[in-house]
Amino acid sequence: MAVTTRDEARVTAPTKIRWTIFVLLLVMLAVNYIDRTSLAVAMPLVAKEFNIEPAIQGILLSSFYWTYALMQVPGGLLIDKFGARKVIAISALAWGVFQGFSAICTTWIALLVTRLGLGVVEAPMSPAGGKLVGIWMTRSERGRGATLLDSGAPLGAALGGAVISALIFWLDSWRLAFVVAGIGTIALGLFAWWYIRDKASDHPLVNEAEVKYLEAAHREEDAERGKVGNVPFMAFFKFRSVWGLFFGYMCMQALFAGLLTWMPVYLSAVYGFNIKEMGGAVFAMFFFGFIGELIGGWVVDKWVESGASHSKVFKTVFGFASALATVAIYVVSQLHDPLAVVVMLSVTLFFLRWCGVYWVLPSLLGSRERAGALGGLMNFGGNIAGIGIPIAVGFIVQYTGSYFYALMLFALSGVGLFLCSVFVIDYKHRISVS
Repeated sequence: MAVTTRDEARVTAPTKIRWTIFVLLLVMLAVNYIDRTSLAVAMPLVAKEFNIEPAIQGILLSSFYWTYALMQVPGGLLIDKFGARKVIAISALAWGVFQGFSAICTTWIALLVTRLGLGVVEAPMSPAGGKLVGIWMTRSERGRGATLLDSGAPLGAALGGAVISALIFWLDSWRLAFVVAGIGTIALGLFAWWYIRDKASDHPLVNEAEVKYLEAAHREEDAERGKVGNVPFMAFFKFRSVWGLFFGYMCMQALFAGLLTWMPVYLSAVYGFNIKEMGGAVFAMFFFGFIGELIGGWVVDKWVESGASHSKVFKTVFGFASALATVAIYVVSQLHDPLAVVVMLSVTLFFLRWCGVYWVLPSLLGSRERAGALGGLMNFGGNIAGIGIPIAVGFIVQYTGSYFYALMLFALSGVGLFLCSVFVIDYKHRISVS
């Protein structure tokens, strides 16, 4: 009789497919960042081969973000129209192709073109994941879901430093390293098409109990917070919270993109790190960011599950994390020991990535139906910073001969993240129109 009860419980218990989907999204975002980080890691070799100065290096490092930013809102609208599954799979296949094409470039202008293409096709990935957070996760799971998704960024940056550095070392060629990365991305895109679904009820491995669990949780949330429906895109701009989301994520990404694109060059130029030392330092820094993001998601979910309001949880978590990240990056500017610098950069990323929980907000403040568009708008703000920061740092370094003012720019970004997260965004109410 006891065996029968256990068997019945096994059959009726909800499956956990939603968590495996987000582990897959974590892997895909990690590969996404390995591909976009590859140029920053290879830049000392590329700059020497193409004979380019720091200002041109800054343009190359930022060029990905030009088209990546411009395609955020169109990508989000496509996600809402065609579904996240199709967009994710096509995106991954195409960015693998562009990554491979970069290996045959013979001028920095040709390399610039491939980076622009890479930005176009990678653009929908994060907004698509943000939409799936609203579809596949309950209110007390979304912090972990969002950070599983977004922690692919620091993990990919960490692995990008180690993997690309190792491939360049083993293959004795940055070009062959880029080819290998492109082939891996194409294979992952094919797997994503096979495994991801836009609704739990469409997934062949999801049982009825998991479908009912998610549907009941969404009905309860809609009853409590109000079901928003299909809010017109232009109506978003009437709300203070949307602007807070836009500028808050912009400030977060300004700090992250600055570290992502310029820290390998900074460690090489200021502290004399060789390619192997640089790869190890970058891995350590961004791996701490990965761990920090997972911890941030866990803290948010456990606090929400205990009954705390979203407003209290998010204001406290975002305020605490952004303040410590800001202090840490300022301390970097005052240090001269290479080990201490790497430690404090790791601390900066550890706390900054707690704010990856921002990816809960498109479905929390908006709706599951419009999470793609709102997430795209948020990520557009983030990637405006991705465009400007690498160029700004390049010119700052070229014309001052120092990284001090660049580090102060990063610290100012941390202050902006704090202000938007604590004082501008209203976490109590959903965006709706009468």
